[in-house]
Amino acid sequence: MSGIETIAAAFSVAREERRAAFMPYMMGGFPDLRISAQIGAAYAAAGADVVELGIPYSDPLADGSVIHAAGTRALAAGATPATVLELGRELAREVPVVVMCYVNLILARGIERFCDELAERGLSGLIVPDLPLEEAPAVAGACDARGLVLVPLVAPTTPEDRLRAIAAGARGFLYVVSVRGTTGERGSLDGDLAGLVPRARAASAGGVPVAVGFGIGTPEQAAAAAAAGADGVIVGTRLVREAAEAEDPATATGRLVGAFAAALRAPSAAG
Repeated sequence: MSGIETIAAAFSVAREERRAAFMPYMMGGFPDLRISAQIGAAYAAAGADVVELGIPYSDPLADGSVIHAAGTRALAAGATPATVLELGRELAREVPVVVMCYVNLILARGIERFCDELAERGLSGLIVPDLPLEEAPAVAGACDARGLVLVPLVAPTTPEDRLRAIAAGARGFLYVVSVRGTTGERGSLDGDLAGLVPRARAASAGGVPVAVGFGIGTPEQAAAAAAAGADGVIVGTRLVREAAEAEDPATATGRLVGAFAAALRAPSAAG
């Protein structure tokens, strides 16, 4: 299947089971490539529906301190875009994988070449947080030609007209940033999430699923995002922090993924 079909199938399974899809993030190559591969396998075994695989970058403007530190450590351990994409190839045998990276990494390799590398490895698509709407068509076209998703992001501060323009080009799913600022755990989610999710859904092209991320650090917050209407819930910082602090990162993060996935299967998470 193409990346677009793979992502659609993952959301379809979750929808049939009357739950939101769980979409954990991992930093590729953190704390090193070997353990990172083990973490990815643990995610898949514990109930991840889609994995967001980060490529480490020296200037990750959308990320908070935990993910920034993980990327720095991954780079120091020798991670490169090529090695992380190879990690993604193996992980994609078990679960759909969407790559999260910054636009300079794509431009440095060339848009067409980068998208070829994703498609050849069976990866499903891209999330590029610093790719503005006005500069997205070239990347979107290359993704479309290869059956890959290019996932756009909207935030609580996105004006209505811009939200509609961004959502109109969504492939795979629309990423709703639940809080203002960078990635990182929060004590509570944005108070307008219950309004933002329906707005994003109404604007999305052809009923593309809506996934909520940023700031979600507990199973209870994940369930709250699902109850607000999210078709998918993305968790990153909490899992990366667990990998950084645990003696056995794969076992610890797998256990935590299982807890998040179970919360989304609870009746209250269905809204």
